[in-house]
Amino acid sequence: MAGNSFGEIFKISTFGESHGKAIGVIIDGCPPNISIDEEFIQSELDKRKPGQSKITTQRKESDTAQILSGVFEGKSTGTPIAILIPNEDQRSKDYSHIMHSYRPSHADYTYQQKYGLRDYRGGGRSSARETAARVAAGAIAKLYLKQFGIEIFAHVSAVGTINAPELDSTDLQQLLKQREANIARCADPQVASQMIDFIDQVRKNGDTVGGKIATIIRNVPVGLGEPVFDKLHADLAKAMMSINAVHGFEYGSGFAGSQLLGSQHNDLFFNDNGNIRTHTNFSGGIQGGISNGMDITFNTAFKPVATIMRDQETVDIFGNKAAISGKGRHDPCVVSRAVIIVEAMAALVITDHLLRQQAYGK
Repeated sequence: MAGNSFGEIFKISTFGESHGKAIGVIIDGCPPNISIDEEFIQSELDKRKPGQSKITTQRKESDTAQILSGVFEGKSTGTPIAILIPNEDQRSKDYSHIMHSYRPSHADYTYQQKYGLRDYRGGGRSSARETAARVAAGAIAKLYLKQFGIEIFAHVSAVGTINAPELDSTDLQQLLKQREANIARCADPQVASQMIDFIDQVRKNGDTVGGKIATIIRNVPVGLGEPVFDKLHADLAKAMMSINAVHGFEYGSGFAGSQLLGSQHNDLFFNDNGNIRTHTNFSGGIQGGISNGMDITFNTAFKPVATIMRDQETVDIFGNKAAISGKGRHDPCVVSRAVIIVEAMAALVITDHLLRQQAYGK
């Protein structure tokens, strides 16, 4: 199976299945002498782990990261960093009823057609359980970016038709505090309360709902990204679209920008005490595929979770008509746990491009 690795210089390879013994990641290309804060890594994993609130899956995993190599006396050594995350609460029997049936809008059918077999226990390799390994790697990328003052902040900006207003992003640390003060992980407390009530009602109805996550990356230097295939926004798009359940990505003005005139959309430059900036940021901090020093902004849209606690029509592996109903423990809405996954993937992209830029001698 190809496609288990991501990045060019700061390269990660994840491994493991949802109901196997463990999942994990190997990070190759991490520079030496980076302070590896294991408490920070664990705190990032805690934001993604299941069973953390009434609006998430009730699967209980501690997601305890075990660093096996690449770190000595709290510093990265420059050699591959291997991180293992044991699976502790697998309930494979919850999936025995789908052994021979295809779940609607899951990877069951396509996976079996491609590989000739599938792990029906929670989707195996195609499960979002794999993203815990990305969060661990992303935490190390964040520790690297910290020394350059680069900040990454994401929060739930929409659940279904409930939308948070555009927030004052002057102080990202304050927004982070507001986000972590509620289980919806929306930085607007009033809207967060509405989201929580709605998700909980959706869960009680045996259904699921989608949402959106808004992201800001601050203090990115000018010059990251390449002008053709490796545009910075193209790599961010690939990173976000590789996350389970993501169905949309837009940066800067996004799709709304298509409704504007050029005279409205152009970001005019000015000299801010020696720093070239723009009055507006419809470009989302990226022009011609290259960062321009302004905040990088983008939105990521997640579809409703495919497993619902209702009877649905499907077919079995023999092509016969069948019925299927969700069982086990599943998220009614993934976005509150996905916030940290989005941040992790953004950190991996920026770290990789920063190291690529440094390879130019800049």
